[in-house]
Amino acid sequence: MARFTKKTKIVIVTAALVIGASGTAYAYWTQAGSGTGTGTTGTNAAVTATQTSSVTGLYPGGPAQALSGTFTNPNAGPVTVGAVSASVTATSVTGCDKAWYVVTGSDAGAPHVLGAGVGGTWSGQSVALTNNLTTNQDLCKTATITITYTVAVGPAA
Repeated sequence: MARFTKKTKIVIVTAALVIGASGTAYAYWTQAGSGTGTGTTGTNAAVTATQTSSVTGLYPGGPAQALSGTFTNPNAGPVTVGAVSASVTATSVTGCDKAWYVVTGSDAGAPHVLGAGVGGTWSGQSVALTNNLTTNQDLCKTATITITYTVAVGPAA
């Protein structure tokens, strides 16, 4: 059996280490990849239109009375709303027809941009009691009318 010299052993060990290290240095795979994640968006609460004008003393054929009011924006961010529309939806007295009351005009300030948590104002409409020439309207003398307001969605930006 041949004996190796110390120098030969060092050369063999060094060569083995170099060959092993070079194999390790190149022994990996490469690959591109992708992934996904999620996020959510918030929502908002409805804006409220409140009448601030006083409507009193309506009578058949009398002058129309102005309707105006304010908005309440409960949202943490600004919102844009469209026009406010109004309609008489009920009367407090049976026989006093809600159709005898007419809302005219339009919300002249629309669209309305309302800041976060603040409101604004609206106006431009009026309500009147029409004069029905074929039906006695005495039942409306003590009636209270309910006016319902609808706030339209604002225009898209």
